[in-house]
Amino acid sequence: MPSFDDAGPTLPPLLQLPVQVVGEAGLPAAGERRIDTLAAEVPVALVFNGISHAVMMATPQDVEDFALGFALSEGILDTPQDCRGIEVEAVGAIDAGLPEGMPGLEVRLDISTRAFERLKGRRRSLAGRTGCGVCGVESFAALDLSPVPVPAREWIGRLELATVLRAFDQLKPLQVLNAEAGAIHAAAWATIDGAVTDVLEDVGRHNALDKLLGRLARAGRLAEPGFVLLSSRGSHELVRKCARLGVAAMATISAPTAMGVRMAELCGLTLWGLCRAPRGVLYASPLLSKE
Repeated sequence: MPSFDDAGPTLPPLLQLPVQVVGEAGLPAAGERRIDTLAAEVPVALVFNGISHAVMMATPQDVEDFALGFALSEGILDTPQDCRGIEVEAVGAIDAGLPEGMPGLEVRLDISTRAFERLKGRRRSLAGRTGCGVCGVESFAALDLSPVPVPAREWIGRLELATVLRAFDQLKPLQVLNAEAGAIHAAAWATIDGAVTDVLEDVGRHNALDKLLGRLARAGRLAEPGFVLLSSRGSHELVRKCARLGVAAMATISAPTAMGVRMAELCGLTLWGLCRAPRGVLYASPLLSKE
């Protein structure tokens, strides 16, 4: 069975375990015993100034980026400077009150008094399933769907299909974890010339995006010209996460949802979808409304 080394300060993003492969050409009818590589999925507790706010299921890699990206894209922090420090600690299964072989991570963020007071005013406890976007809200009013306008970018007209497909062509070879284990999403950053500069991976598509946004925020790169690539669909919450941090364009390998397109229109975000060479679909763009 898969196992973690609970004594270590971190947890591995991939695990190996024995499996029985059946039905492959050349194998006996009963199959063959082999070692397979699987993606790790662990509970990550996000703690702000000593108070636990959320527990998300995530791949235990680039966790500091994930925590900052989540805090920014969910509106807990206004700027990266609202975070004064991040500490990550592995918590053994027994100490976490979890089943044997299922440890977790605790991520402690020290945030500004202003951000913390606001968080306490609207805090709700949530348990996020893998890739979950909206979990357990109590009413329509609790759904924060207010569009966040994206500042106009003079370069947005240069983001053509050829550029988007050039970036996607580079993405697959850079998905290191997915190449070994499968079942892992990627969020990447590309320049307006289509060069991929950063790739972050996670079992959850929202988590992968938060990791990418956190990486850009920590490096002070959120305002640089470029766009987000996602190995998933374009749902409304992914669009809104990008818009909240001023990202002007997003391209996905799968189709968006109708709400995702509407959110992109309201935010003024350029949204490409179904980007599979030689084809792509431009679902939303501030330039379309001017035609």
